[in-house]
Amino acid sequence: MIYLEEKKPHGLKVRQGIQKFMTNQRKRMFDLEFDKDKFELVNIEVELDELHPSFNGYKIINLSDIHLGQWMSPKHLEGLVDYVNQQNPDMITLTGDYVSYILDIYEKPLKDSFKKLKAKDKKLAVLGNHDHWLGAEKIRDIFKKSDIIDLSNTVYTLDKSKNDEKRILHIAGIDCVMVGKNDFDKVMKELPKEGPCILLSHEPDFAKISASTGRFGLQISGHSHGGQFIIPGMNTTLFRGSHSKKYPVGKYKVKNMVQYTSKGLGTNIFWFRINCKPEITVFTLKSTEDKKKKIKIDFD
Repeated sequence: MIYLEEKKPHGLKVRQGIQKFMTNQRKRMFDLEFDKDKFELVNIEVELDELHPSFNGYKIINLSDIHLGQWMSPKHLEGLVDYVNQQNPDMITLTGDYVSYILDIYEKPLKDSFKKLKAKDKKLAVLGNHDHWLGAEKIRDIFKKSDIIDLSNTVYTLDKSKNDEKRILHIAGIDCVMVGKNDFDKVMKELPKEGPCILLSHEPDFAKISASTGRFGLQISGHSHGGQFIIPGMNTTLFRGSHSKKYPVGKYKVKNMVQYTSKGLGTNIFWFRINCKPEITVFTLKSTEDKKKKIKIDFD
């Protein structure tokens, strides 16, 4: 399933000019050093059917919408990477929009930081609309040089099988929906019939399609930035853009699938957040298999 491609935004040069101007003002307006207290470490537990009990407690850290070069400076990103590594993740996932409207001067700091990210198993990523607007192949080259698996319209299987006992976890990725680069049919053809699966999709509203297959236990997304404004007392936002109108922020249950939309790390358009801290998401996986065995034993 492929959507029609969207062109680069009108006024791209104007937006680049605004970004350059704001970057020059950054020292007066923002702290350049990373401060963990200004970021929110969000812990989410997700139960996955068919997940082998050996994966109980498996930790996946997701980073989304870095938008390097706007509010997020290279110094911020360096500190962020150190902080993420301190969490000792089993896997790191990245769900798009690594830059905003300027790429060339940020290629090296982005690559340097991505290289330093450490996961016990793998680092996996998909692209967002900004990445395609500015140069998808350049971003993919950064992935390659940073030992990050590009999951655009494909599937990676983490196989920890022991003897004759299957211990697997599938991670699928869909390329950017907004610019029409997604090929969900290809993903579904590659995805094995058995074994738990997590989907990475930059755009959260793709959950309506992915959940309808009944094949995914969790979809991880970004794109919305949580609207950069969370209504006090409510985990929602008034500011909902294209492809993030239905699931703009936080955790949702879509049929039998959990959809999680990160508030992201960087900013876009306006360089501030209100009641909406930049987010590092920590997913802890839980197996339902032990629970099923206990229910069966009790029933017997």
